[in-house]
Amino acid sequence: MPMSRRTFMASVLGGTAVMAVTGTQLLRAADAAVVPAASPAGDVVGKITVGYQGWFACIGDGAPINGWWHWSQNWSQAPSTSNNAIKAWPDMREYTHVYQTGYANLNNGQPATLFSSYDQQTVDTHFLWMQQNGCDTAALQRFNPNSSEGPTRDAMAAKVRSSAETYGRKFYIMYDATGWTNMQSEMKADWTNKMSAHTASSAYARQNGKPVVCIWGFGFNDANHPWDAATCLDVINWFKGQGCYVIGGVPREWRTGTGGSRAGYLGTYHAFNMISPWMVGAIGTAADSDSVYQNINVPDQADCNANGIDYQPCVLPGDVSGNQRAHGDFMWRQFYNMVRVGAQGIYISMFDEYGEGNQIAKTAETQAGVPAGSGLLALDADGTACSSDYYLRLTADGGRMLKGQIALTATRPTSPTAAGGPTTPPPTTPPPSTDLALHQPTSESSHTQVYSSGNAVDGDPNTYWESANNAFPQWLQVDLGSTRAVGRIVLTLPPATAWGTRTQTITVSGSTDGSSFATLLGSAGYTFNPATGNTVTATLPSGSSTRYLRLTFTANTGWPAGQASGFQVYAS
Repeated sequence: MPMSRRTFMASVLGGTAVMAVTGTQLLRAADAAVVPAASPAGDVVGKITVGYQGWFACIGDGAPINGWWHWSQNWSQAPSTSNNAIKAWPDMREYTHVYQTGYANLNNGQPATLFSSYDQQTVDTHFLWMQQNGCDTAALQRFNPNSSEGPTRDAMAAKVRSSAETYGRKFYIMYDATGWTNMQSEMKADWTNKMSAHTASSAYARQNGKPVVCIWGFGFNDANHPWDAATCLDVINWFKGQGCYVIGGVPREWRTGTGGSRAGYLGTYHAFNMISPWMVGAIGTAADSDSVYQNINVPDQADCNANGIDYQPCVLPGDVSGNQRAHGDFMWRQFYNMVRVGAQGIYISMFDEYGEGNQIAKTAETQAGVPAGSGLLALDADGTACSSDYYLRLTADGGRMLKGQIALTATRPTSPTAAGGPTTPPPTTPPPSTDLALHQPTSESSHTQVYSSGNAVDGDPNTYWESANNAFPQWLQVDLGSTRAVGRIVLTLPPATAWGTRTQTITVSGSTDGSSFATLLGSAGYTFNPATGNTVTATLPSGSSTRYLRLTFTANTGWPAGQASGFQVYAS
C-alpha cells in the first residue's frame, strides 16, 4: 500500500525518513550520518542566499553620492583603463539605463557603458535573474551608514525591498562591521531608526518566524575588526532581544580561534542562530574545496549540530581575473561538498561583486564583450565557451541539489552554454522557463491545517496545499496578475518517495475577470509517480490566454482531498 501523507509526516517527525523535514538533501550513508537541521525550512534554512552589494553608482544617475561609486578608483572621474576598480565586465544587454565610461569601445565596437545600482530598473533586472535562477534570498550588504555613503545606502534598501516584492524574492539586512568605529551603538540605532521598518515587507526574510539580520565581521583578527568578545556578544544579544534571528559572518577558523579568528570568541560565535564562515581567498581550486571540506566544513557542521546552530557555508564562483572558475567545475565542487556535509543553507559570494570578480550576475562571455585594451578577462578565458548567465544557471542547479530536487552528484549537471550558444541575445519577453504563477496571489475552496493554497506557489517542493478531506469537489486558483498567454501547467507533489503513486482527477478552467470561468481542459486523471518526480504536465489549447487559472479536483486515489505542492504556469 502506498504510504499516505499522514504516515509520511509521522515518519519524518519520528526521524525515520531519509530526507530531513527541511527538504535539504542530506549526506548519503557513504559520506556521513544523517543529521537533523537545527531549524526547519524558512527563508535561509534550506535556501540559496546571495550576497547583494547594490553599491555601484554613476555620475548623472541621481544618487546622493554623485560619483562612480565602486566602478573606479577615483569616484569623481569616469572609470577607464587607468582608473579601474573592477576585475570583470558585466553583460550590459538587458539594462535600459546605461552610463558612458572612459574605456575604449568594446571589442565588438559597442560603447563601453555600465549600470547604476541606483536605477530601479537595474535592481529589478537583478531580482528577475534571481527569480529565474533559484536565488531565494538576497543579503543586502550594509556598511557604516553614518558617512557620505549613508543616504545612497538608505535608498538602496528601499529599492531592494521593492524589487524583492515584485519578483517574489526574500531579502534581509547584512551589516558589515568592517571599519565601523562606533559600531556598538550606531548599529543598534540604525536598526531601530531605519532598517527595522523594512521587516514590515512581505519580502523581508524570516526564519523560525523571526526577521533575519546578519552581522559580518565579528572576531576577525585584524585592525578593522577590533572589538572584544563581550562587545560583540552584547550586539548579538541585543538583536536577539529585538526578536531577530541573527546570522554571523565569521572567520573560517571560528571554531579554533586561530589564523584569521581572534582567540576567546567561541562563546560569542555560539550565540548566533546561524554561522556563515567566510571563504573568499581561502580556496581557488576544486582540490582546495575538498581540503576545506575535510578539515573545516565537517567539524564546523558537527559543532553547529551539537550547539543547535544552523550552518550556512560560502560557495564561490571564483575570481574571473585569477582564472579560478574552470568553467563551473570549481563552483560545483563546492556545491557538492556543502550539500554532502549537510549544510542547512548556502551563501553565494557574491551576486554582483564585479570588483572582486566573483559575481554570478551576467558577465561578458568573450573578449568581444569587454573594452578594447582593458586587460579584463571574459567567461571563456580558460578556452570553454560560457553563456553570460552560466553561473546563474549553475546556482539554480546547486539550489536544486541542496533542496533534494536532484540527486547529490559530484558531476556538474549544467552545460556552460545555453541552448543556441553563448551569444544568444537576451529575451525581450518572459522566457518559457519563467513560472508565471510563482509567488502570485492564490485562493482556494478550502484547506486543512496549515496546508493553504499559497504553499503551491512558494517555490518550495516540500510545502503543499491540501483541501478539506472527504469533500470533493475542491479547487485551487492562482491570479497571474494580468491576462497572459499560457501554454502549459506543471503540477507537483512533494518529491519524497514516501508520497506514493496516486491519480488525481482535475479540470482546468480560466477567467479574465475572476468570476466567469471557461473550461480549458476537461476532467482527466493525472498520475503522480515518485519515480518520475511526482510531476505532471498539462498542455493547454493553443492560443490560451487568461489571468485566473483554476484547478478543480474531483478525485484522488492516494488521499481523499485535492493536493498540490507546485502549481506552475508557463507561457509555452
